Amino acid sequence: MKKLEQMYEGKAKKVFRTDDPERFIVEYKDDATAFNGQKKGTILGKGAINNRMTNMLMQVLEKQGVPTHFVEELSERETVVKKVTIVPLEVIVRNISAGSFAQRYGVEEGIVFDEPTIEFSYKNDDLGDPLMNQYHALALKLATKEEIDTIKSMALKVNAVLKEFFLGVGIKLVDFKLEFGRTTDGTVILADEISPDTCRLWDKETNEKLDKDRFRRDLGNVEGAYQEVMRRLMGE
Repeated sequence: MKKLEQMYEGKAKKVFRTDDPERFIVEYKDDATAFNGQKKGTILGKGAINNRMTNMLMQVLEKQGVPTHFVEELSERETVVKKVTIVPLEVIVRNISAGSFAQRYGVEEGIVFDEPTIEFSYKNDDLGDPLMNQYHALALKLATKEEIDTIKSMALKVNAVLKEFFLGVGIKLVDFKLEFGRTTDGTVILADEISPDTCRLWDKETNEKLDKDRFRRDLGNVEGAYQEVMRRLMGE
């Protein structure tokens, strides 16, 4: 497969066309941003970790019946994915209160919910990715009712699988962001990435943060936290 011109560059990844119209190549970067791009930095080795971790978790999910865009890992930073059109909804699943949820509702971090919550935000950097509900998404024609129902049930399935998987390596899955895409025939599948950039991950025993919050909150040892998650997942 031949890598052709770059189509898109986001905060953490570049996307390239290939000589197969149904396949893209994604390249992961070490750039880090927070607060809708207001804070910028570099986390050395992050691109390789996020690429390998995403691919591993997507394959775990595929085995449990969740369709994903993963095709094949090319190198430590590059992966072949199915061509999708991203649904402009960020889907946030929360198991424990943290981050903007705790701030917004004036509660402490660490409250374990009886059942997971789902939030949508409008994927739009210019507007700061505002929160929205499914009625807003329908009004703006971002997705159909059927697509939203599919996305919600898939998000809860992803949560159930990953929560158990992470717990097996001593990590609590606090919350995470998912993105979904439509394939050429209109099927909704899981896209984007699953990594310490997009998940809040706490050590099961100590609640030590092992994710991008270390960068957001200047907690130090960001690289070490990403490497620790990778080490546990790979059983190294």
